[in-house]
Amino acid sequence: MSKTLVAYFSASGVTADAAKKLAEAEGADLYEIAPQVPYTAGDLDWTNKRSRSTLEMTDRSSRPALADRDADVAGYDTILLGFPIWWGTAPRIVNTFLESYDFSGKTVVLFATSGGSGFGGTVGDLKKSVSGDTVIREGVLVHSKKDEAFWADWAKKNA
Repeated sequence: MSKTLVAYFSASGVTADAAKKLAEAEGADLYEIAPQVPYTAGDLDWTNKRSRSTLEMTDRSSRPALADRDADVAGYDTILLGFPIWWGTAPRIVNTFLESYDFSGKTVVLFATSGGSGFGGTVGDLKKSVSGDTVIREGVLVHSKKDEAFWADWAKKNA
């Protein structure tokens, strides 16, 4: 088994595309963090104050349920964790994922997709969801689709 896992949450497919290219470039296993209830286009309407994503992101304690808890994180040293940036941080389902498994002694390297936002307080927000000896570090934030060569180069330098 590979020592690296690419785990990702993707609501619209953009992060999924990046995760698949990264996993192939790294020779890593791939795991999708899926919500128990899939997001609809209406759920993702950030301009609607009553949309599901807006309500989740404005409630710091929100923890959307996972579709499964089948990730075998124990078999990996490094987790490359991908997600879109929502409201300057990771979607709350990423916290659910981190709180559902034991990441003790592991390194979690973040990669994110965004239409323009930065990482903001993402690293600090996610550190609250893991044990103290888990290393979480900022990796790469991309604002446009990247090819396999980009992900292979990034993986070589960061994974």
